[in-house]
Amino acid sequence: MKKLLTIVASAFILTLCGCAGKSTAVASDIDMKGKDVSTYLVGEYLDVKTSQSKLEEAGFEVIAAYKSVEQGTTIVFTNEALKAEGAKPRRAYASILRLFVDEKEKMISITNPIYFGRAYMQEEYNNKVFSAQLEAINKAFSGLKPSVDKLNFDDLAHYRYTIMNPYYEGVLELGKGEQSTLVEKARNYKKGKLLLFELKLSETSTLMGYDLDKRTKKFVEKIGRANGAVLPYCISIENGAATALHGEYYLALSYPLLSMGTFMTIATVPGAIKKDLEKPFK
Repeated sequence: MKKLLTIVASAFILTLCGCAGKSTAVASDIDMKGKDVSTYLVGEYLDVKTSQSKLEEAGFEVIAAYKSVEQGTTIVFTNEALKAEGAKPRRAYASILRLFVDEKEKMISITNPIYFGRAYMQEEYNNKVFSAQLEAINKAFSGLKPSVDKLNFDDLAHYRYTIMNPYYEGVLELGKGEQSTLVEKARNYKKGKLLLFELKLSETSTLMGYDLDKRTKKFVEKIGRANGAVLPYCISIENGAATALHGEYYLALSYPLLSMGTFMTIATVPGAIKKDLEKPFK
């Protein structure tokens, strides 16, 4: 009976994250090598209030609800386990997950913890932590299905769109200075109107959600509002440096099925993102 329950649990987790294949390992130690992982978990429409309630009942902390596109809201959420991972050096982006409520298309989409956890934690990825988040999300939101967007687990840790594009480490450098000074600059720029959330991870690390210029963020409608959880953009302030994920990395990671032709139609967006995020630190 014990062996049977272990097999069932393993199959359950693999199905939920959109991975093929079988495993007899316990859920926290599943061998993900060679498996495709869905970028998002897609479900039937729930309004923002209901979605927030379900997240909170599942033990998550909602830190922002942001109108990311017209008739669409991104809910940003975290918990202690995610914050602990994000507090590690250069891992701040792993501290949050996102749920996109699409009022136009009547659906929800949630960032897959395993997909983004592997991309952001790289070789430090702990499957026990991120599969636990996946399990909690699936318990809270019944009937979730893997998105058509996906990448192979093996490729996520060292992903880049093409040989000419940056890796995770190829961040945008926005400003340098005292940690507290950089946080205050981001917090107070334009009287704080652009700051969507502030998440302190340690004495030397803070993650901030930041709004982009109205023209800059139009790219979501252009290349696919189903992936609206791509916004808000985040700034990491760590050890006296303000940085952000390079647009050519982050947009490609969030839209893994994006063709080169379509990518070229938003070729100016990564540069516009950099300009938007640099302004508070000048």
